[in-house]
Amino acid sequence: MTDAITATELRDRIDSNTTFELVDTRPEDNYESWHIDGAVNYPYKPDDDFDPETFKSETGIEEDDTVYTICAKGISSNDFADELKRNGFEDVTVVDDGMEAWSAVYDVVEIPTDSESVEIFQIQRRAKGCLGYLVGSTATREAAVVDASRHTDEFVAAADEHGYTVTDVFDTHVHADHVSGGRQLANEVGATYYLGADARERGVEYEYDALGANDVVRVGDVEIKALSTPGHTSEMVSYLVDGEAVLTGDTLFVGSVGRTELQFGGGGAADGAHLLYESLHRTLLAEPDSVTVLPGHFALSNDGEATDGTPGEPILASIGDLRRGQELLQADEETFVDRLTDRLPEKPPNYETVIDVNTGRTKLDDEQEATELELGPNRCAASE
Repeated sequence: MTDAITATELRDRIDSNTTFELVDTRPEDNYESWHIDGAVNYPYKPDDDFDPETFKSETGIEEDDTVYTICAKGISSNDFADELKRNGFEDVTVVDDGMEAWSAVYDVVEIPTDSESVEIFQIQRRAKGCLGYLVGSTATREAAVVDASRHTDEFVAAADEHGYTVTDVFDTHVHADHVSGGRQLANEVGATYYLGADARERGVEYEYDALGANDVVRVGDVEIKALSTPGHTSEMVSYLVDGEAVLTGDTLFVGSVGRTELQFGGGGAADGAHLLYESLHRTLLAEPDSVTVLPGHFALSNDGEATDGTPGEPILASIGDLRRGQELLQADEETFVDRLTDRLPEKPPNYETVIDVNTGRTKLDDEQEATELELGPNRCAASE
């Protein structure tokens, strides 16, 4: 029987620089649209004829190499691993549940803070580049969660591990790239759920506490202030935590800014870009240079390469660093709008359905449907 590891164990071996060859057996188009950094594509279906010499020639992998195999769900890659072993490849391991499991791998990373009264943890969904947050009051051990993804147990576990009770749950906006777990988490733990005041205009059908510009929610001794930052979406809110960190959702990233046509449409992308310019320059960049920017995503290429930082480490920047270092933020308004609308990037997979789910207009039948709906990296940043 072929050895197997979990997707989390695969992450740990990648991070520890373990030497192995990762073979992705999915069809080429699936591989090209999204795969793990460094994986080699060798499409294979059960009962395909297998020629070891062709395999070695096309991949450069030899019988004495350590080989891990992965596919969509762990089915074809399991058969392929058995085929390799029958043909003299002795050190072969399959990744259980494949890319579906990889899509649910998380890292919990502590964010440095100046104040001893607040702790912030960045909860990174490695395969999609999604970033959520646990914001805790050290005095009362109460905490808020911001931008939870649908694997709510990851956020509950992070709170439990660090001794916090989740009392408040926030979303920055109606997400287009992944299914939000905000409402579900709030229901599970009995917390208050917040969205921006303009979310009802997006067609949100469920109940939430609406936050207007500069509204403040106290979580224990920590103040979370809502900053209206429309542009990526009309209801986008960023959250200023005790004046020292700002959770920017999809407004401002470490390496780019939010795209503007997913809600407004290609024809309305310029309108969204003007809104975004105002939000950036009159709101976020008006904060002191020392304020830490904590975005809602990090950039992830189709090749699985993180370009805004290193997963497992804090992904952040200061207002001052971004003001001086991000070229797009130095452009005048006309140039900024032109840059955002000139080359629209590829849209997130199934984004219209994801929006319908996150507004409550559509319900998913089961976990499998949710998994298939959001496979692939996020694509919420504008191309620079």
